[in-house]
Amino acid sequence: MKTEHHFPFHKHNKGQLTYVEGGAAFLYTREKTYFLPARHYMWVPAGVEHYFAHRYPANYVRSIYFFTEKEDANEPFYSTTGIYPVTNLLLEMLLFTSRWEGNIMPGTKPFTFIKAMKYLLPEISTSPLPITLPTSDNPRMSPILRFIQENIAEPLTMETVCQKFNTSERTLTRLFRSTMDISFFQYLKIARMSRAMGYLMETDKTISEIAWDTGYNSVSAFSNTFFKLTGRRPSDYQHLSKSIPPEEEA
Repeated sequence: MKTEHHFPFHKHNKGQLTYVEGGAAFLYTREKTYFLPARHYMWVPAGVEHYFAHRYPANYVRSIYFFTEKEDANEPFYSTTGIYPVTNLLLEMLLFTSRWEGNIMPGTKPFTFIKAMKYLLPEISTSPLPITLPTSDNPRMSPILRFIQENIAEPLTMETVCQKFNTSERTLTRLFRSTMDISFFQYLKIARMSRAMGYLMETDKTISEIAWDTGYNSVSAFSNTFFKLTGRRPSDYQHLSKSIPPEEEA
């Protein structure tokens, strides 16, 4: 049980729970980029190659590694990478574990506590957060994705991207589908929402400014899209992401 920093691609023979409070992290797998916002945790199954990048300052980061058991095969949760909201109960359990470091051995009270936490996860984690960005090392796709990320505030359309890269809309559509199994518009929407989450946490920008800086000229359209993807309004998320649990307050 330890805090995981920014390592190169690696994998564990245990399931991993990583929680971030008051900041954010990005988890990169070989296929996707996962945005892990505040007051959420990420479950990484055993054997999944990944690395974390804590891009924004965080008050509290906690990673716990759980033994894999035969019974895990009967529960789909343990074999699926996902991001989930942290309930009050789970938050208290996570904060309680902060007194422990290193390996927690079977037969001890801490081990029993950690095992109970693991068994609880599937029951309280039924609504994964759908903020994942596919990635691709395809030589044609990589510069397109980089261009989108660098110009996220611009009124990007398929037509403007096609003009930039001298390709047709039909070809671009096929390229997105064949390399990442997502449409151009889906990718753009999720990329904008991921950027908005970062702005909500690391800046004091207003909701209107964030909408503008992520390519929206309508605050209501931005807010509605954000709500559909996260289940929260931007203002609610901004307040939540900057709150600090009682144990962390000075």
